[in-house]
Amino acid sequence: MKKNFHIIVISVIFSIILWVSISLSNDYYTTIKIPLKIVNFPPGYTTGTDIPNYISVKLKGQGWKLISFYIARESDYIISAGKEKGKKVINLNNYLSDNKWLSSDVDVIDITPDTVSFDLEKIVSKKVPIIPNLNLKFKDGYGLATPIRVYPESTVVYGPIDKIRKMHAASTVDEKLGNLDQKMEKNVLLADIPNVTYEKSYVTVGLDIEKIVEKSFDGIPVKVNDVPNDRQVLLLPNQISIGLRGGVDVLAKLAGFQFNAHVTYRNVILDTLGSVRPKIIIPENTDLIYTKPERLKYIIKKF
Repeated sequence: MKKNFHIIVISVIFSIILWVSISLSNDYYTTIKIPLKIVNFPPGYTTGTDIPNYISVKLKGQGWKLISFYIARESDYIISAGKEKGKKVINLNNYLSDNKWLSSDVDVIDITPDTVSFDLEKIVSKKVPIIPNLNLKFKDGYGLATPIRVYPESTVVYGPIDKIRKMHAASTVDEKLGNLDQKMEKNVLLADIPNVTYEKSYVTVGLDIEKIVEKSFDGIPVKVNDVPNDRQVLLLPNQISIGLRGGVDVLAKLAGFQFNAHVTYRNVILDTLGSVRPKIIIPENTDLIYTKPERLKYIIKKF
């Protein structure tokens, strides 16, 4: 029995191959999706209408032939825009002879949709800003120390006049970056928009990633603005301490003179609590955590 085992295995494999071969020689039906592509636009024109990206084609043919459509590399179904400008209505069945790769060995039973319509519009250009579309995940204790930088900050877009007129910005693809703990630069593609092309297909984004820390700053003077000439306002106390959160390198470069703390005379005379809250202007890329004291008492002197 052991001596004949390999003969049995070979016989079974041969039988399966023979059965598959006979089965695939029969006719079958299948439906495949094919990318739709328009070519031969008049110079300086493109389609101003979004057409289907894919068409569904029902085919009849021998199993071997149908299987080849799933194994072979995907091809486009090509139609021509033609030379005449304006609105186009095209029956896709009329282009079977131009797509012989599809119809030479099998029968095309149905194409869905069977007709597409689109407008030919003049191609125009416009310069728009670029918006980064990034999903960032940082290591614990790290974050962006400064806003995301984009190089270049803008790009020229080309497309049909109606679509370009309504376009006010270009964005990158949704890019996910994780486990971030250091400065980096990365090239990111611009998001694809039907019938629109870019001066350059990608941008470089710069991420200023630092360890996020907290730091206090003491002895910041508080000024009183817009005081009339015959008045004097004394604040008690006239200095405050603040706490900031930000990137370690950003905070290390800050000094007290870069802060602005003040109250206005109007806020003082409208006060009903006997104290006022100072307004604090802090440097970019920092967050205010606390102010000590939060409110300041005052004395108004009249000359």
